[in-house]
Amino acid sequence: MEDCLAKKMEITVSEAEKRTGRNAMNMQETYTAYLIETRAVESQNEGQCSPVDSLWRRYSEFELLRNYLLVTYPHIVVPPLPEKRADFVWHKLSADNMDPDFVERRRIGLENFLLRVASHPVLCQDKIFYSFLTQEGGWKEMVNETGFQLKADSRLKALNATFRVKNPDKRFTELKHYSDELQSVISHLLRVRARVADRLYGVYKVHGNYGRVFSEWSAIEKEMGDGLQSAGHHMDVYAASIDDILEEEEHYADQLKEYLFYAEALRAVCRKHELMQYDLEMAAQDLTSKKQQCEELATGTMRTFSLKGMTSKLFGQETPEQREAKIKVLEEQIQEGEEQLKSKNLEGRDFVKSAWADIERFKEQKNHDLKEALISYAVMQISMCKKGIQVWTNAKECFSKM
Repeated sequence: MEDCLAKKMEITVSEAEKRTGRNAMNMQETYTAYLIETRAVESQNEGQCSPVDSLWRRYSEFELLRNYLLVTYPHIVVPPLPEKRADFVWHKLSADNMDPDFVERRRIGLENFLLRVASHPVLCQDKIFYSFLTQEGGWKEMVNETGFQLKADSRLKALNATFRVKNPDKRFTELKHYSDELQSVISHLLRVRARVADRLYGVYKVHGNYGRVFSEWSAIEKEMGDGLQSAGHHMDVYAASIDDILEEEEHYADQLKEYLFYAEALRAVCRKHELMQYDLEMAAQDLTSKKQQCEELATGTMRTFSLKGMTSKLFGQETPEQREAKIKVLEEQIQEGEEQLKSKNLEGRDFVKSAWADIERFKEQKNHDLKEALISYAVMQISMCKKGIQVWTNAKECFSKM
């Protein structure tokens, strides 16, 4: 971890800017660009002020980077991007992806994504990632030159492997089930939070009616007027405070959403393992079939029914020379198949070892982050309740002075 990029470079997404341009279809579109700023840490430690390098990236470029990382490092739980459009929002919050508050939260999420990658012991060393941070032009061409899209597994192939693999690894099966459960639990938690936020918003705003009524009442009272007017002011402040409170709460919700999206990253690792296991089983099955054919040709006996065997009986047996030629071809194919099977076994063992090491790293990170997020959320709720108590304490004092 001492060699990770996050230790050598300060990385921030400092600004978001609304822009208008032409897309690939030559149609005008409005999009948001994000300013990435980087600065070397070493020169700062030596007392020098290093220059800040900066460049603009669109959200779609962040998506391209992550897709490249997913394909290139299938054994790694690749950090997710923040949501493209707002989800699990309470009704007063805008779901528009151009809304300034949403853009600001997404800016924070994109910075968090870059810091996650820069802190990862493997991903931080990727040259394409470094170019994404430091090279304004030609970055997309560099990504496409890697041919990562050709290496991507199709969804149909992955689905086929899921249903047809005969000996799935129990650990990955359990992990896949866990990721589904994690996604379900966090989804429910976010829905509950959104409902609570809706009701809380209504309760706070209704307190504004206290302010209005106390103000109207104060107009007809002489001795009680000042106390009622002051109490009404406290109620107005209380009612207005909910907007800032729930906006702050969204940042805690975004921390939970990150792990909602991490669940899919976990499943991606599981799917890749299933594909590798399926390819291994198909290779082993093909090798067994070829060995059986070779044995049947060598002994002149048939263990199982085959169209070739029926054809031989109907139209005559093959000559010894033909049989020898076929045996030779099969022996070469068997040797090649054994080497492929050995290679796939080694590849599979390496994948499991690397993937499980990264999954353990992810679990440790997850436990720490979610614990901190839930504690911070609880602290915020306690603070909010204390402010409510203070408002009513102030109101009580106003009433006492009447």
